Amino acid sequence: MKKYPLTIFFPCYNEERNVEKVTYDALAAAREVSNDYEIIIVNDGSKDRTAQIADRLAEKHPEVRVIHHEVNKGYGAALQSGFKNASKELVFYTDGDGQFKVGEIKNLLPHIEKYDIVSGYRIKRQDPIHRRLNAFMWGAMVNMLFKLKVSDVDSAFKLYKREIFDNITLTSQGALIDTEILAKAKSKGYTITEVGVNHYPRIAGTQTGAKLSVIIKAFIELYKLKRRFNKV
Repeated sequence: MKKYPLTIFFPCYNEERNVEKVTYDALAAAREVSNDYEIIIVNDGSKDRTAQIADRLAEKHPEVRVIHHEVNKGYGAALQSGFKNASKELVFYTDGDGQFKVGEIKNLLPHIEKYDIVSGYRIKRQDPIHRRLNAFMWGAMVNMLFKLKVSDVDSAFKLYKREIFDNITLTSQGALIDTEILAKAKSKGYTITEVGVNHYPRIAGTQTGAKLSVIIKAFIELYKLKRRFNKV
């Protein structure tokens, strides 16, 4: 398998019990698949010890660096910071909650020679049933609105050619970010494929994606994104 220059990043919000494990998983995966890599931790205004632990990891490992948001800006803003600061040919992101095994990136990499985006869909999503139901309805809606054919739109296990982010402008600060990237990349002619990956129960920390405020913000951003597409 060809070894590409690779950025791996993940956002963290109050992930003091997960950030170290995910960082070491990312380092181990990167060493296996690349000879030129970096790990970026995006600390999105955490109120616990995430920032201190991340800084300690960066001091210990020169391949690791940390981007700090002084306040919590939202999931989309955290991903934007990761993409903007990625310096390698390929950029991969996952979440900082440990529900994916970063090493499964090796299953995505062979497809990047043919496609511009390789999205990992969750073979068996390990989340409460209400989150799975919400995700199904949300995915069906955005696929219809933007003519996508992605079974797991919001899966936090995606590999991109970094050049994509030089050619699209991202505005989402919240949970719409994955939809925005896929829709805008597709409109520019970039190609997308999916590969099955494993998903694991969260064993530490608290989920925030199902908060009512997060959902409302996502729908507001969806409405604005669709309006912009309609004007093109």
